[in-house]
Amino acid sequence: MSERVNPLLNLDDFATKTPEKKPKPAPEAIEKLAVENGFPSRQPGRVKEAEPARKQRRYTTGRNVQIPIKGTAETRAILDALADELHEPLGEVLARALAALRRELDAK
Repeated sequence: MSERVNPLLNLDDFATKTPEKKPKPAPEAIEKLAVENGFPSRQPGRVKEAEPARKQRRYTTGRNVQIPIKGTAETRAILDALADELHEPLGEVLARALAALRRELDAK
């Protein structure tokens, strides 16, 4: 009988080779090459000044029922302005508005 050939015998042929270390080009050279070839920059450009974000209202009030209603942007702006003026959550402003409407209707 003949000896079996070891299939793992020549695995040293696949030894990893260390790549040559090439010097990294200067950032100015890269930028110049990019401009010459029309590559856009990934750096953010000037950002338009956005209108100031509305301050979030986070109150712990025990209110947990949502009232999804449709209204106009003007109505929402009035509601937000009143809530800001009163330093109250939207639910409290709505409750006070409804109470005032009830008083007005009862007075008639």
